[in-house]
Amino acid sequence: MRHGTTNYQLQGLLTQLEEKARENAFWKRIHKDLNKPSRQRRSVNMYKIDQQARDGETIVVPGKVLSLGSLSKKIDVAAFQFSADAKRKIEEAKGQALSIQELLQKNPEGKKVRIVG
Repeated sequence: MRHGTTNYQLQGLLTQLEEKARENAFWKRIHKDLNKPSRQRRSVNMYKIDQQARDGETIVVPGKVLSLGSLSKKIDVAAFQFSADAKRKIEEAKGQALSIQELLQKNPEGKKVRIVG
């Protein structure tokens, strides 16, 4: 019986997050959410992000961002995966689509970031 993910990118990310999770509750939560089976991981549509985020804020989705809806605010979104349309819509709204690794490097303390999903 297999346990854990077989996705090499996710395995690498979880290893990076494991070190941070020991000292930071925010990264511990992200690690826990990404370590779930793929069927239980979050999928969040653009309209949900637009409803919950403030202009200029950074959002983390520990799963996949889907393209249903639109963004009316400049928001940076970090996620494990993006659909192609979701990435395009974020960039059209003058925001950034970041991987969780990029966010980890830019903001190692996890300050001023909101988890959505």
